[in-house]
Amino acid sequence: MSSMSSILTNTSAMVALETLRGINKNLGQVQSEIATGKKVANAKDNAAVFAISTVMSADVASFDQISDTLNLGSATVGVARAASEQVTELLTEMKTLIVSAQEDNVDRSKIQTDVSALRDQVNSIVGAAQFNGQNLLQGGGSINVLASLDRAADGSVTASNINVGRSSLETSAATMGTTAITTGAGDVAVSGGTIAAAGSQTVTITAGAISTGTSFSVVIGGTNTIEYVSRADDTLNDVASNLKSLIDAENITGITVDITNVADPTATDTVLTVNNANASGVTLTGGSFTGGTAGGGLSDVAGFDVSTASGAASALSGIDAMLQVAIDAASSFGSSQKRIEIQGEFVNSLMDSMKTGISALVDADLEEASARLQSLQVQQQLGVQALSIANQAPQSILSLFR
Repeated sequence: MSSMSSILTNTSAMVALETLRGINKNLGQVQSEIATGKKVANAKDNAAVFAISTVMSADVASFDQISDTLNLGSATVGVARAASEQVTELLTEMKTLIVSAQEDNVDRSKIQTDVSALRDQVNSIVGAAQFNGQNLLQGGGSINVLASLDRAADGSVTASNINVGRSSLETSAATMGTTAITTGAGDVAVSGGTIAAAGSQTVTITAGAISTGTSFSVVIGGTNTIEYVSRADDTLNDVASNLKSLIDAENITGITVDITNVADPTATDTVLTVNNANASGVTLTGGSFTGGTAGGGLSDVAGFDVSTASGAASALSGIDAMLQVAIDAASSFGSSQKRIEIQGEFVNSLMDSMKTGISALVDADLEEASARLQSLQVQQQLGVQALSIANQAPQSILSLFR
């Protein structure tokens, strides 16, 4: 059956026009891909892919900022590490002088002058060991270096940090607090008064107890008094960690300490567990006082006086402990700096991987786009020709009326 010819409705032209519109639409899309370099340039192109890529791009921008933060943290810790290494060298030199002062046939006053000069140089290094105003060799507490943003499956984001503790290498004592030392203020609670043989007891430091100059003390066995005075920026975890280190340094026979740090040391108590491996019980008491005086990590150096034989002997017995404090500080900062640098390398690799993933989602394949452009341009020309031929069809009807 033949189709009816009509001057009112040109079906062939309508089909050709619709085909040409589709070709022009595809051609416009390909030209947009070539111009922008993206196959998904906005939410209209592909809403799901656009949403994913936008979130990932925001994360990349955040990680770029984290990379800068890690670089700042690494520089800050690096300054502290270099300074503590230099202090270690000065204390090693000081030890050599103290050893020479043990001889009677030496001028101890001149040696003391050199010891004092080295002590002053330590102070100069410690005072100058800051980066952007942050000095990790003075005071207590710690700093947090932003290390990552962790996105959970539900889309929630939490920040993770690398905690770097300060290591005081100051040679002077600082008076902290304005109130004279009084009796226990109830900020330290001891579970039981005696650690049973092969048993343990806990020392609980109460949340909210920290203020600059608070003295926290633990007495073990009635003769071993361990005291730590809180500094500015100290947390309960800092106090507990320092008490543990001081107890460990006492080397009390059979006594070991475990620590339970808490996520929020301002709201939750921190617990020290004191273990007794002896065959008999050991007494345990604790307390806290206000108005304590916190000595720097190298405060004993200020008391070294080798101008006398007794002073030289006393300095010799104390210099190794001070040297170990500086060595521990250098080791701690070295470990922290290495961890920060490793995290920085990971963040950079992570950003590269995320950028590659985003590219796979939204970037156009320009080789494919070029081939499609050539094809669509030919189709467009043929579509125009087809529409022109279809538009000429009604002209044939005129011959019927001649």
